This record gives sequence, C-alpha cells and structure tokens, in this order.
Amino acid sequence: MEWAPGRGRCTQDVDWGNSLPNTIAILVSHLSQQHLFKSLCMAVSSSEQRIQHDKADMSARFTLEDYYRMRLENTQALVLKKRQELETILFRHSELNNQVKHLKEELATLQEPACDIGEVIRPLPDNKCYIKSSMDDKQIVNVSSKVSMSDLKPGLRVALRSSDSEIVMILPKHVDPAISLMKLDKVPDQSYDDIGGLSKQVLELREILELPIKHPEVFKRLGIPMPKGVLLYGAPGCGKSAVARAVAHHCGCTFIRVSGSELLSKYIGEGSRMVRQVFQMALKNAPAIVFIDECDSIGTKRSEDAHGGESEVNRTMTELLSQVDGFEENNSVKLIMATNRIDTLDDALLRPGRIDRKVEFPLPDVAGRIEILRIHSRKMNLVRQIDFKKISQTMEGASGSDCRAVCMEAGMFALRERRNYVTEDDFTLAATKVMSWKDVGMKISEKKMVK
Repeated sequence: MEWAPGRGRCTQDVDWGNSLPNTIAILVSHLSQQHLFKSLCMAVSSSEQRIQHDKADMSARFTLEDYYRMRLENTQALVLKKRQELETILFRHSELNNQVKHLKEELATLQEPACDIGEVIRPLPDNKCYIKSSMDDKQIVNVSSKVSMSDLKPGLRVALRSSDSEIVMILPKHVDPAISLMKLDKVPDQSYDDIGGLSKQVLELREILELPIKHPEVFKRLGIPMPKGVLLYGAPGCGKSAVARAVAHHCGCTFIRVSGSELLSKYIGEGSRMVRQVFQMALKNAPAIVFIDECDSIGTKRSEDAHGGESEVNRTMTELLSQVDGFEENNSVKLIMATNRIDTLDDALLRPGRIDRKVEFPLPDVAGRIEILRIHSRKMNLVRQIDFKKISQTMEGASGSDCRAVCMEAGMFALRERRNYVTEDDFTLAATKVMSWKDVGMKISEKKMVK
C-alpha cells in the first residue's frame, strides 16, 4: 500500500484486515521511542545538575582550605613575633636583675664603715702583718681570710677596717692622673724612614737603645754592662723627638714622654713624687722608653745658695739621679733626655753610668735638607723635575722643622692659586718666606716678599 503525495489517499486499495495491526505496532513503537528519548533527556539534565553541584562543592572546599591555610600562616607569624618579644623581655629582665644585684652590692659597700689606708712594712707569721697607717704610726694587725698572705709585699697599700684595723683588701698603687696621661697607649707610628739627614744619629741610638732591648744576650756574651740612658742635644727642630719616637716604634715598647716643665711644682716634694711615679709606671709597662724633653728645666747646675724654687728643682733632679741609679742593668727601661742647652746641665747628670752616650743633632747640610724635603713632600701632588737641590741651597741654616714648614707653605701657595698640584716656584717662594722668619724684622721682610 502506498500513499499518493498531495492527495491524502492511497494509490491502491488497502487491506485493512492485515494492515491495522501493523499500524498499531508502528505507533506503539513510536511512542516508546519518544518515552525513551524523554527519559534520556531527563537523565542528561540530572547529570548536568549533579556535575554543577559537584563543581560548586569542590570550589567551596578549595576556598575553605585556602582560608584556613592563610589563617595558619598568620597565626604562625604572630607566634614567632610573640616569641621574639618574649626573648627581648627576658633579656631585659636579666639585665635589670644584674643591675639590681650590682646596686645592692654597692649599697652594701656604701653602708659599710669607712676603711683606713696603710702601707705594708713586712708580713709576719700567724696571719699578722706589720704596717704603717696613714697617721704614720706603726702597728701589727690581723689579716682577713679574704686576703692571701703571699700577696702581701713590702710597700703595698692596704685597706684597714676602722673597727679593728684588720687588713681586708689590697689596694693598687696610687698613680697621679697627670702621670697616666704621659703614657702613650699605642706604639708610635713614626719609623726611621720618616727621618732624613740623621743616619749617623739613628745608628748611635739603635746601638744604645734598640740593641739592649731586643738582644740583651749580646751584652752578656761580651761581658759589658748595658747602657741606661742617652742625651740628645742640638738646635731646636733638628729631629730629637722624632728620633726618640722612631726608636720606640722599632723596639715595640711603651713610649712615655715627659716635659721637664711638667715635673716642676710649687709644692715641696711634689716634683720628686712625680719623677718617682713616672719610673714606677715605666717599670710596670716594661719594656719602655722614658723620654724627658727640655731636661734643662730640672737638670740645671746646682748652687750652694739655692733657695725657694731653685731648691725644689734641686730636689727633683736628685730624685731623678736616684731613679737612674736604681735601674738594674738587665731591665728593659731606657732613658732619653733632650735639651737645647747642654752647657747648663749639672755634671752629676752627665757622668757615664747615668748618661752613657751624648748624641749631637746639628743643623742638616744640603744633602740632609734635600732628603728631608723629599720625605715631607712624598705625599704631595708635585709636578715633575722639581730641583730640590736648588731649593735646599737657598735654605742655609734651616732646620728639619723649617724644611717641613717649606713643604706646607708650598702647598698653601698652590692652594692660593687654586691649583691641585705644587710647582717648583711654590717651593722657591715657600723657602724665601720660611727663611725670612729667621730675620729680626720678620713682618717687614714678609711684607716685602708678598709685594
């Protein structure tokens, strides 16, 4: 059976008895397919909803993990900060406890009765000691169990309890603060290379000062006593102090510089005490070199009619002689004295055994002035081919300090011209200016030179 398109009827006759069941079967099959399609659509829609729900659930779960992770990191950082603050507080608490303990000890010390000061004459058996108190009375006192008897030596200062005069503490030796300031804590940085025109003087000083300190066995092998001191004399500015510092530098020892005028005092016995303390400090910091500059202020010739200040000078020099004579031959403390006026010194100070060598520092010659100029100008920015020989020939009678002043004035002339280098003309003008200072009419000659 076929259907005719557009006509709505069959092209041939239909056998309804046979086709009806087939048609019903087709319709039933078609309806079942539609039901299956709807079921599939509903299943797909349900799966999509489930997937979306799972996605939302997973997204929410990841967001919570990030949140709790961030909270955990913040909490850990806060805990670390609090621990650091706790450590700081504990450290500060420990410091405050130490301060409180120290203050309590100081308070207990202040509340104790004051102690007297005495000087040990000699220790005695059975924890006894023979001392001289501050009132110059001598007595035998007990020694506290806190003080060792082996540490008590004659001449030591001790503290005495005021109630029973028992020795409770050993005190350090009293040193005048002015004496402590004379000591140079560091070894001088000036070497022999910084000294020009004094090769002979440097050699003599090395023989008498450096050799006994570094190689004392040489003198023992030869069987000769080691020298104690040396006197440097000559015109001012010729390098006496510089050579003394260089010797201390190469010996690697303590350098104690004392001016003779510092040892003078208007009080009786004060100068002698300072001399004694200077040498005590030198012995304590051995090896050491004691350099007394301007020694003519305390070592002048003594006279019988001395009175007032002159008698105090004589007492100071007598103490100096006593300290020099008290040197042991094998100790490592050496004495250097410098003066511009050797003719005024007392003969007792200059005799061998106290001053073993006298070294003269003359004014430098032309070669010496050239060497000094080169030393003081080696750090300057100079033009090439500066004739230092020509400059030094115009400086007849100049000292080492004058040569140093010439280098400084040459730099000032270059600075005045707004240059960053120094020429030979600057040195020539500087030499003329420095040498004019030696004239009587210094200011007049300087004005003429400037004009």
